[in-house]
Amino acid sequence: MEAAKEAVNCLTLPAIQELKGLPTPPPDCVLVTKAVLILLKGEKKNHAWPTAQKMMANPKVFLDQVKSFPGENIDEWKLKDVQPILDYEGFTYENMAKKSQAASFLANWVINIVKFNKIYKMVKPLMESAEAADKLANEKLEELRVVLEKVRVIVEKVDALKKLLGEAVAKKQAVEDDANALALNLSLANRLVNGLADENIRWTKNVKTLETDKITMIGNALVSAAFVSYIGPFHSADRTSLWSGQWISDIIEKKIPYTEGVDPLGVLSNDSAQAIWKT
Repeated sequence: MEAAKEAVNCLTLPAIQELKGLPTPPPDCVLVTKAVLILLKGEKKNHAWPTAQKMMANPKVFLDQVKSFPGENIDEWKLKDVQPILDYEGFTYENMAKKSQAASFLANWVINIVKFNKIYKMVKPLMESAEAADKLANEKLEELRVVLEKVRVIVEKVDALKKLLGEAVAKKQAVEDDANALALNLSLANRLVNGLADENIRWTKNVKTLETDKITMIGNALVSAAFVSYIGPFHSADRTSLWSGQWISDIIEKKIPYTEGVDPLGVLSNDSAQAIWKT
């Protein structure tokens, strides 16, 4: 196609005017115009020189028609009618250049425009297939773009959910840690409470004893003080007779609180101290 365009571009208005003005052109020139009449004008029968002159009557219009000729769409009958002309061994640029400059360029245009048409018809299915494949590829790319966008949105949502899950797991772990710590403290508290259960009994008993001692302390102290102050030098039997027989009776008579069965030695000392005295 480029060769055909180049041939047309070499055509000049003066050259066409010169060819058109030939009263009796060489037969080869008439053969060139016949091929042009078939292709350009679709002329099937009248290929005489006057018809060719009429075709070139306006050189500028003629040149524009040749330049704009659609080489992709040439009827089969035109190609069939032109083929014998192309088969003529003298139908070449070099041979026609000896006859007429315009005829040589027109011959070159005919040769190359027919070649282009044959090549185009072979390539056209491939071009259409390529266009279809390209269209399909673009459609698939668009579909892929849509899918990738959806995937991107889903990935963002998944990442957000993963973040929320991580935060929830961290909170859960913190709660479990607190629960474990509280459980440990509770276990220790239970062990302490259980360990102090017996002490609680003793403390309760001691509290009751102290409550009682707080009242009976007066009589107990009175007996113990008198024991130390007055009857320490006496014999044991005499001491016992005095405090248990006389003083206790006096305390009871005067309604002074005391511990029943009180022993001054028990108030003033304890069993271990008394054991030492006896050794």
